[in-house]
Amino acid sequence: MRWDHLAENTPNATDAGDTTGQDAGRAAGNGPRAAALFAADAVTSRTFDTPEFRGMTFHEIRARSLVNRVPGASRMPFEWTLNPYRGCSHACVYCFARKTHSYLDLDTGAGFDSQIVVKINAVELLRRELASPRWRGDHLAMGTNVDCYQRAEGRYGLMPGIIGALRDHANPFSILTKGTLILRDLELLRQAAEVTEVGVSVSVGFVDRELWRTVEPGTPAPRRRLDAVRTLTEAGIGCAVLMAPVIPFLGDSPDQLRATVRAIAEAGATSVTPLVLHLRPGAREWFMAWLGRHHPHLVARYERMYAGGSYAPHWYQRQITRQVHEVAAEFGIGPPTRGAARRITPPAPRAGGTTGTAPGPTQLTLL
Repeated sequence: MRWDHLAENTPNATDAGDTTGQDAGRAAGNGPRAAALFAADAVTSRTFDTPEFRGMTFHEIRARSLVNRVPGASRMPFEWTLNPYRGCSHACVYCFARKTHSYLDLDTGAGFDSQIVVKINAVELLRRELASPRWRGDHLAMGTNVDCYQRAEGRYGLMPGIIGALRDHANPFSILTKGTLILRDLELLRQAAEVTEVGVSVSVGFVDRELWRTVEPGTPAPRRRLDAVRTLTEAGIGCAVLMAPVIPFLGDSPDQLRATVRAIAEAGATSVTPLVLHLRPGAREWFMAWLGRHHPHLVARYERMYAGGSYAPHWYQRQITRQVHEVAAEFGIGPPTRGAARRITPPAPRAGGTTGTAPGPTQLTLL
């Protein structure tokens, strides 16, 4: 996959907020490979001289499509995804999406954390695709590849337009995020939930601050994410927690699992679902290099545990799931079940005796 699969030709532009104004060819480096991938008439690359974006480059493209079908062999419980960004400033050392940067000939390590592709025409594309007679109104999952509420969203603000388009077409969707910026769009989420199914889930694999600082350095702290869960829940939007990843030998002790589940329950989450760390190609190499630097005594144990492939042994996954569910039951929280999500109060009648497009309460669903 190359840039020409993602971008339509568009004149290179300038931005009043762009402090360096470098063009796409210079951003990627020198040589024919860089020129081929970052043609100036297809991609505009920018850096911004502000603390939150220092060391990052944003490659603005005009994508040809936004909605992607999940391969049939995938384990994902949904068929369609929507991703306005590629690469992620959360910089999670275990992120399975790292491999996708190699499709663009971009680095899957530090480059994945700092070279962010921005589909600047995402809202326009989505409205066009939702209006197409070929679209059947299927559920759209967001945040399942890279986080749609990563740092770049604070600059580009694509999600309000995306949620607005889904609301206007009453198209069901779900969002998985580690970003507290989702609270900015709380009112839009409420509006969408009045007319369609909306699932919101926040990822919190542990509450250990030292572990967080090293494995998820670009994310809001776990407790801040749980504050966002509480705010969403109090606003009437049921929020689930994906307890992911549970990291073997670093975040899986009984005391750590209990502390995390307790914090999730206290935040008012509608459910908790544990997911053990998996290490796909691309992520595996980056994570193992990190492990060698920070916890060299664990390298051999990880090599044995993941000798069979990307996933931990089934016995270990079952053990973690059982432990989490047992503790969760103590705190009155369980796994997601159909029909257990919060409901949104239907909109008040409008003048003239009519209501909005939703005739009654709408169930919120996870993914």
